[in-house]
Amino acid sequence: MTIVADDVAEQEARALPNRGPICFGPDGLLEPGIVEAYNTYGFYVFEGVIDEGEIAEARAEVDAVLARAPYPTSKSPTDRNGQPALGVGDAVSPFIMAAPLSDPVGGTRANNGRHPVKMLEPSPTDDAPPEITYLILRPLEVLETFLCIYGHPQLLKVAESINGPDFTPFNEVVFVKEPGLGPSVAWHQDGQTHWDNPAWEPNIHGFNLQVQLYGSTPGNGVWIIPGSHTWGKADIRSMFEPDAESDRLPDAVPMVCGPGDCFITNRQAVHGSYANASDDRRVTVNFGFHKRSSVLDQQGVLSGKGNVYTDDYIRERARCIALAIDARSQRFVDETPYTYAPLAGEEDQNRDTVQNRAEILTNYNKRDIGI
Repeated sequence: MTIVADDVAEQEARALPNRGPICFGPDGLLEPGIVEAYNTYGFYVFEGVIDEGEIAEARAEVDAVLARAPYPTSKSPTDRNGQPALGVGDAVSPFIMAAPLSDPVGGTRANNGRHPVKMLEPSPTDDAPPEITYLILRPLEVLETFLCIYGHPQLLKVAESINGPDFTPFNEVVFVKEPGLGPSVAWHQDGQTHWDNPAWEPNIHGFNLQVQLYGSTPGNGVWIIPGSHTWGKADIRSMFEPDAESDRLPDAVPMVCGPGDCFITNRQAVHGSYANASDDRRVTVNFGFHKRSSVLDQQGVLSGKGNVYTDDYIRERARCIALAIDARSQRFVDETPYTYAPLAGEEDQNRDTVQNRAEILTNYNKRDIGI
């Protein structure tokens, strides 16, 4: 197995013609060249999406929420300050924790067994905590800044450009890769449902948008095999040579960018991230969208597992989009808010009010749409 050095891989990634600012054509949708590049490589780097002020607010709020995580382990009822941890007693904790530099899912049946090969697990320093938060769940509920980013008009127009005006939500999380501590996410494809669908096509499992609060490097970021979203279901285990001493895959490149940039990543692409033994922190605001035709009347897997995605189910889950649009419009009054077609004319029922937040966002992750 030939593995290239980080700097060479980064140069290869930056040489791909799939990065630049978000640009729209006369029809108001993404410029065709951007869509073509995304469809070719399975990802695109949108540069300069979120400004420095908004990024700074998001960083501060994420740190405040992380300070309220159970400490020193996920079973602790209190945080690092001895106060009740955020989410104690909730149906689902906002925090997913794991041992530093570990691979908590590779080679296990977690996530329907979609991570078949375990990643290497470097040894943390002696003073490392026994567990560390690597995922924040329910971020629309617990992070005000995430709710506003979710309602960003340009990002929602990207979703419309790829998945049509009736696009649906998927799932939202914050990935936290602390320097010298962050666990890995083993190689996988996100999609689960439609590999044998007669109507299969490379966008049938939707995509993720990933806003970076600190930037993404080869050491802390996600690596992806360009074009692998077109392969169909990949046999990831067979891609590793027997007794291989590396957890890297040939042809993979790192998705690199600066703070405030945003990736769009096809959920069918083969991708993963290594344990963050680097000195660079990564915090990724991650949310995704599906084509409505891909989820209607499907039974959920992954998040939302077991739920049947009826028209009413999808409509109720999509109210978070309308709520986020209104939340953002109240903070960024000079922006033109996005109009979400499936709920157009129902803006008053989905305003950002205390009552609507309680109704729409409380434990909303139990109504995720995962395929």
